[in-house]
Amino acid sequence: MQAKAERDAAAAPEPRESALGEAEYLRLLGERIREARARRGMTRKILARDSDVSERYLAQLETGQGNISIVLLRQIAHAMGLPLGDLVREEPDRPVELTLLIQTLSRLPAKELAQARKLLGETFGAAVASERRHRIALIGLRGAGKSTLGAMLAKALAVPFIELDREIERDSGTRLAEVFDLYGQGAYRRYERRALEGVIERHDRAVIATGGSIVSEPATFDLLLSACYTVWLTAAPEEHMSRVVAQGDTRPMAENEQAMEDLRRILAGRNALYSKADARIDTAGKTVEQSFAELMGAVRA
Repeated sequence: MQAKAERDAAAAPEPRESALGEAEYLRLLGERIREARARRGMTRKILARDSDVSERYLAQLETGQGNISIVLLRQIAHAMGLPLGDLVREEPDRPVELTLLIQTLSRLPAKELAQARKLLGETFGAAVASERRHRIALIGLRGAGKSTLGAMLAKALAVPFIELDREIERDSGTRLAEVFDLYGQGAYRRYERRALEGVIERHDRAVIATGGSIVSEPATFDLLLSACYTVWLTAAPEEHMSRVVAQGDTRPMAENEQAMEDLRRILAGRNALYSKADARIDTAGKTVEQSFAELMGAVRA
């Protein structure tokens, strides 16, 4: 099976001129494998023996002429004691200090990782703050304008606009209301955390509209605050309610005669949490254009 895979890969046609990017990547991959092997004092023969990949094919690979399968590349990475991701990434090799730091952090439990990030932020605040400014998260109750203003902001900044609720629906394979009905509040919180982690991992720059209750889950909200520049969009309770009703959505206050009282209680209860945002924009009594101008001012400040 392996011999056939090697023959097929070796017989693959040469990359065409239009595929120069692929050829360059294969060359860099070959150099990375050759350098990793040399650092470990492994001859090509030893690597061939330990990885069960032929020496002839390794020679092709190291000179950028072998389009290797992911399975064989995984065998080579394991033989050298390397994570597969270290071989296949497209960006340049990391400094040794960064590699050692990543190895150290990878052994820490989640609670200590959060503490480590906090310490890094305190020591290297400017770098962490700069990273946060590229991800802008809008928080606040439904009806504050997160979707409308978020989409406008993302367009103005030429970055992706991401609604966290839509990410949860995509990950769960069902509508948001059904996540609550079928799996409960706890499952929703887990989906929300995973969705936020995925967005942060995939996007260095983005505008993110969050669910109104994200502040209620301390670990998730702390992650949001540490990874994003947060803006609290707020309005008077009456405006929140009228906007939600105008959208045809009164969840989770449907069939509740005390809906307005509940809304005021929720807003009062979350006020201290929402106040942790980097900036606050009050959209009450303002046009969309006026609120957007204030939002742009806060982001550029």
